[in-house]
Amino acid sequence: MILTDERWEHLLHTRATNPGAVRQVYATRKRRPQLQSDQGTLFLVTADQEDLLDRRTLLERLLVALANPAVDGIIGTPDVVEELLLLHALHDKVVFGSMNPDDGFTGYDARTLVDCGLDGGEMRLRPADTAQACADAVTELAAYGLVAMIELPEDPASLGRAITVASALGTTSAHTWLKLPATSPAAVLGATTLPVVLGGLPPDWTLSHGVVRGLVMDTTLLGGNVKAAVEAAAKALEAAK
Repeated sequence: MILTDERWEHLLHTRATNPGAVRQVYATRKRRPQLQSDQGTLFLVTADQEDLLDRRTLLERLLVALANPAVDGIIGTPDVVEELLLLHALHDKVVFGSMNPDDGFTGYDARTLVDCGLDGGEMRLRPADTAQACADAVTELAAYGLVAMIELPEDPASLGRAITVASALGTTSAHTWLKLPATSPAAVLGATTLPVVLGGLPPDWTLSHGVVRGLVMDTTLLGGNVKAAVEAAAKALEAAK
């Protein structure tokens, strides 16, 4: 078991008695020099905010996934990122901070992502509600040289339009990536030149599409055997690239 009783109790004790430890682990995290793997791919895991797992189980699943060297990093809200940092699980990993976990911009902001030494910000685009806030975040992240990963809605009818909107957000698209549903059709993938990660494990042909750079697997998609699910996804991504 990766998250032993001793490690869990130490995490709880640190949370209660030493809030300054969070700033320290941000400052001392060992960052890796490049975003993508040596194969030019990006494999991330994330904690689904709708997941009903208790926190210890959630962290255990994330730790198992991150232990696989094929997993490049994580997308997480501040609380999850900080707990993984306190557990020393994010050295040499890519870390994207969630900026609007509840569709409002209530998580990380661009300046904090820079100050904390993270690699980018992830945001959900809802064209009718969050377009302006996403545009502002894209502009600010790009000014700092950080990646803006924009998650698009899963509605097939509006996905093409959402890609058009997302691609044009902010004053530059130089640092913009898109997170699309795993079921995205070829026509949709052909609508952008921006790098794409897919939320889930898609058909093999989708992974081999030119704009697709990787995967984002959340805790619900990993199923009961996290280790096996991560290994299978990693092998599928490697075979496609």
